[in-house]
Amino acid sequence: MKEKKRVYEALVDGAMEGLTGEALYDFVKARCSKATSKKIVRASLLALTDPHLRDRNILDVIYALAIKHHLDEGVLDDGDEDEPAEQAPFRTFS
Repeated sequence: MKEKKRVYEALVDGAMEGLTGEALYDFVKARCSKATSKKIVRASLLALTDPHLRDRNILDVIYALAIKHHLDEGVLDDGDEDEPAEQAPFRTFS
């Protein structure tokens, strides 16, 4: 949680400075060298649910960054946390 909080703070600080897109991503990576795309997406979701963060422009920038990196190939496929949902058995109907 401590790492996510640091990434969250870097993300919000960068957005408040007017950074967007790749500039914001690079800013976060510079402040938190161990931050992965997955950690940045999760920190972005934390920021988007923070009731104290109300600036629409900052929220839009963070949302855009989260969407871009969420769609990157493999961001959520490293398997270090949640177990994949069990697939329902195949059933045929006659």
